[in-house]
Amino acid sequence: MQFLKTLFWCLLAFVAAMFTRNNWTTVPVNLWGGLIAEINLPLLLLITFLVGLLPMLGVYHAARWRMRSRLATAERTIATLREVIATPAAVIVETPPLAIPAESVAPETRI
Repeated sequence: MQFLKTLFWCLLAFVAAMFTRNNWTTVPVNLWGGLIAEINLPLLLLITFLVGLLPMLGVYHAARWRMRSRLATAERTIATLREVIATPAAVIVETPPLAIPAESVAPETRI
């Protein structure tokens, strides 16, 4: 598999080199204020490729960072819930109410 990847990249580099060699011409680019820039065609294509690639690469890395942080938060929540479930519940012992002596109750309330 590594051989095929290397072969692919070598083939792509060869095609790019042949394209660059055959199209090494200057292209006039009209800028603002009547300025004209003469740029080689392969360089112009590389610049336009990077102008399209770099913003999308930034969006990709931002989305990946956001998803990793959300996943880490979810994993911490799951770990906390597992700890809560794993700990045994505290045993609640009910004590009987204290008996009130009959002498302390008012005479009107005695039966």
